[in-house]
Amino acid sequence: MARIVTVGAAVQDVFLSNSDAFAPVCINPDTCFEMLEIGSKADVNTIFFGTGGGATNAAVTFARQGFDVRFMGVIGRDPAGQAVLDELDNENVNTELLRYSDTHSTGYSVLLVSPTGDRTILTYRGASTHYRQQDINLDGVETDWLYVTTLAGSMSVLDKLFSQAKSKGVKIFFNPGKKELAQKEALRGLLEDVDVLLANKNEMSQIVQGSDLEELALHALHVVPLAIVTDGSNGVAASDGKTVVRAGLYEDKKVVDQTGAGDAFGSGFLSQWIRSQNLRESIIFASANSSSVVGYMGAKTGILNRGAQLHDMPIHERQIG
Repeated sequence: MARIVTVGAAVQDVFLSNSDAFAPVCINPDTCFEMLEIGSKADVNTIFFGTGGGATNAAVTFARQGFDVRFMGVIGRDPAGQAVLDELDNENVNTELLRYSDTHSTGYSVLLVSPTGDRTILTYRGASTHYRQQDINLDGVETDWLYVTTLAGSMSVLDKLFSQAKSKGVKIFFNPGKKELAQKEALRGLLEDVDVLLANKNEMSQIVQGSDLEELALHALHVVPLAIVTDGSNGVAASDGKTVVRAGLYEDKKVVDQTGAGDAFGSGFLSQWIRSQNLRESIIFASANSSSVVGYMGAKTGILNRGAQLHDMPIHERQIG
């Protein structure tokens, strides 16, 4: 059984939905708002409590797929942190690498969910943006993979973590955030150690040049051995240097909540890649996991269990090189 350590944020999420006040107001097809008048009171008919953060969401995918998974991150000593800890324990995620902040509270998000499943997020990032090398490292840790999400631009912490991983022969899956992408030179150095890179179209365009998903994925192979580029409903392209896969939507279904879709895709991909080293199969499972998640409220509810029945999807694979 492969061993995986997920690294990154842990937050408590509160979802508010089923409210006329959250109906989107659009000034054009690409620009919509949720408009709440200052001083007004909006009725909300549904409330849902969950936990999120890319690293905890991914950890639950790996646990449900039967892997030995540990979460590495920081929470506060507060009820929100206890909620995160309880859910990870319930999902059989090992939390021995979790650390507590004595100066910051656990990250907390309030999500205003529109009838279309889109959401406006009010976020207090708290402990999930304050990382120290003494908390985030592989000292005494044995694992096969690191699944690393954003560390809020803490490049020195990431650099030490990645260097330790490479010295131990640990493979790295990296899904950087905007604060890592903003530090281009430091990011380039980190990517030298990365085995699998996941980014959306806009993010990958900040790393390499390319006019479409496939071109971006292929150009990213000059930086990493395996690259995945997503573009929401427009699908995904991925390449491992041997083949390139271009896929559309797994299924066209009603979106309840988009929270955690990207985390489900990335962790779903790595789950299957570890087992099969097959790009097509990994994209199909990643897409299925992501599609299942958006059908439920919360980032973890719809994550697939091992043995879930999958169906085919629009996908094209060709050899390269």
